[in-house]
Amino acid sequence: MKMYKIGAILLLITVFLSCNNTEATKKENKSTTEKKTSFDFGVWITAKKGKTNEAYEKEFKKYKEGGLDEVLINTLTDPKELQRLVPIAKKAGLRVHAWIMTMNRPGDSIALKHPEWYAVNKEGKSCFDSRPYVDYYQWLCPTNKESRNHILGLVEGLAKVEGIESVHLDYIRYSDIFLPIGLLPKYNLKQETEMPEFDYCYCDACVSKFEEIHHKNPRESKNPAIDMEWKNFRLNAVKAIVDDAYKIVKKHNKKLTAAVFPYPEMADHMVRQRWDKWNIDEVYPMIYHGFYNEEIDWIAYATKQGVEDLKGRNVGLNTAIYIPPFKSAEELTEAMNYAKNNGAKGVAFYEGNNLTKEYLLAIKNFKMNLE
Repeated sequence: MKMYKIGAILLLITVFLSCNNTEATKKENKSTTEKKTSFDFGVWITAKKGKTNEAYEKEFKKYKEGGLDEVLINTLTDPKELQRLVPIAKKAGLRVHAWIMTMNRPGDSIALKHPEWYAVNKEGKSCFDSRPYVDYYQWLCPTNKESRNHILGLVEGLAKVEGIESVHLDYIRYSDIFLPIGLLPKYNLKQETEMPEFDYCYCDACVSKFEEIHHKNPRESKNPAIDMEWKNFRLNAVKAIVDDAYKIVKKHNKKLTAAVFPYPEMADHMVRQRWDKWNIDEVYPMIYHGFYNEEIDWIAYATKQGVEDLKGRNVGLNTAIYIPPFKSAEELTEAMNYAKNNGAKGVAFYEGNNLTKEYLLAIKNFKMNLE
């Protein structure tokens, strides 16, 4: 009789453990499924110091109710302003990324005291007082030790802010050697070759370091476009800044993310940026189809290309969408589908002011259909 009771008890224990294991497996499978189907929605905004907390509460609530998950905030690299906004955004249920203009530093009061920090073109003109394309293009040199340290110090200042998800690098590149084709008419330009006035950086720091490695002076090159060592030197100079920034943000338990050109080969060609080789957590390729005179389905192509180039690396890709070219919410939905169906982990929109009620409703409906 005792043996029968002991057997029955053991049977009950076995059944209980089995049920628990089944439930645990279900929860694990559910968690895995949720992870696989999650898709993030973000928006870039620029902060205004005179804007009240109440106004931000209203804005962030609008984004959250419209289906957004995160805000990428440009505070003009002001950690104190970021500290003010983080709790407001988080209370609304939004993640916060600290958006920084990295190599392009227009109006940087510290950098402006050091003319030698600025990038110089093949004609010998410096961004300090001769700016390419537009007045807000004031590019620092990624090789100069002092300008590098200045940039990395700004990154660390943002990384120290409690509650942010990442430091989000923008303009992490050289000035455009080639503009997007759709923008050329605006500047009355034809760019069929690499033009010396748009070819950077030939400053003393870059030239001396390159000569030390390769024993030749890039200023004397008759066709720098086919000098692969010179091109690779500049790609590596940008990569070195990113890799150092990655170490800094990790020290503060944050992520490193970046807004980049549409896909690595294109970024390499246009702005000396090879982002598939960086140490980074996530990228936001700016697949602005209107800038390139492309149709909406180009978003599918460029997203897929970027995803393929990142294959085997633990780096997330979020397709960045520029809203003004879209004519309807249906077109915006089409763009989101192209991004998701080609491997993006999310989408982000430029910028907050462009998100009308119609577009926010489209985002919300798109998100609901994923659940």
